[in-house]
Amino acid sequence: MVVFDGWKGGRGVQSHSVRGGVRIIYSRLAENADAVIKRIISSEDRQWIIVTSDREITSYAWTHGCIPVSSEVFLPIIEGQKGTRGEAQAIEDGDDEEELSEQRKGSSRRLSRKEKALRRAVAKL
Repeated sequence: MVVFDGWKGGRGVQSHSVRGGVRIIYSRLAENADAVIKRIISSEDRQWIIVTSDREITSYAWTHGCIPVSSEVFLPIIEGQKGTRGEAQAIEDGDDEEELSEQRKGSSRRLSRKEKALRRAVAKL
């Protein structure tokens, strides 16, 4: 599912289409894509993987049991660059363990729940 803003130049109603198995949603006039994403997250009882670099959507996703993946992690995945040593590969391989342990408190050998969830989500992609 992909959500686009229509708040400045969209139609009066929200519109949908499906192309190649991807549901495309255009928000209605005077409504931004963030509002549509929040509505989908809160109305459908599913654990979504949300690709965004927006901090507000990231926070909203975590509080509603969804897993936000940053755009920087997602881009190499969709480009098929799994062999690169980007952030996505480091998350999958666990090579960034030293850097992660400096950022968190607690046991240096255990990942936080969010980090575990993020690794599972990236592995699914």
